[in-house]
Amino acid sequence: MKGFRAKGSFKDTRSRQDFTVEVAAENEDAAKEKVLSNLGSRHKLKRWEISIDELTELAPADITDRLVQHEVGEN
Repeated sequence: MKGFRAKGSFKDTRSRQDFTVEVAAENEDAAKEKVLSNLGSRHKLKRWEISIDELTELAPADITDRLVQHEVGEN
């Protein structure tokens, strides 16, 4: 597993809400899928309402989310 950081925004009731989230996934496509799934589920959003502007692979030392660190194998 690799760590990824996604930055983007999603449609809120009146404006756009920025987000930055870290996920663990096998590749970029799986990471994008996980971000869309998690944000859509948490905020009751459709996929077209979520815009991922930047998706970068992280070195294990750069991961700040403890759950992602665990999934990647860097405890």
